[in-house]
Amino acid sequence: MSHNFENQTLAFAGICQAASLVQQVARQGIIENKTTLAATLNSILVTDAEQSADIYGGHGELTLGYQAIVDQLSNDSARKNAELTRYMVGIVALERKLAKRRDLMSMLGERINQVKRQRHHFELLDEQVLANLASIYSDIVSPIGPRIQVAGNPTYLQQTPVQHQIRALLLAGIRSAVLWRQLGGKRRHILFARKRLVAQAQSALRK
Repeated sequence: MSHNFENQTLAFAGICQAASLVQQVARQGIIENKTTLAATLNSILVTDAEQSADIYGGHGELTLGYQAIVDQLSNDSARKNAELTRYMVGIVALERKLAKRRDLMSMLGERINQVKRQRHHFELLDEQVLANLASIYSDIVSPIGPRIQVAGNPTYLQQTPVQHQIRALLLAGIRSAVLWRQLGGKRRHILFARKRLVAQAQSALRK
């Protein structure tokens, strides 16, 4: 398999991982694996990596995303999750709209640079940083639609910290979708290269 397809799968795993974490926090109110959460959110701020894997801190930080590819795209229907698929499709659709708006992409870059400067004073998972990342999604990405409707436990969804995490994670999903498109990823690959994506994800999980 080509090195480029390996990187495409890596970026797609980034989308899947962000979507999986959105589902997790919406249902449970908390993401227990803070390392996975941090790797996913930090990918938003890594804009000058030498290799695609460096954006996430290595293949090992995308275990949840690779597993989601296997579960969602394999022939075992019992493992599929329609809600997760809806989030993934929604993220890809939003990124396609965003990519056509140079003005918004420029604004996105400026706002991300502001968060990078904020990181000199605060930890990545500090509420102020999460709120800032969430506001980038709310201000720039969400308005271009179609909006991603997140399902979950209403008690948790009403909590501001949970809302911030969800929006920050959706922004991380958009970041991975940008990378996926830049590497040549297309929506038809999800349909017509499913076996290849699953095989590549399984290979990454074995490493």
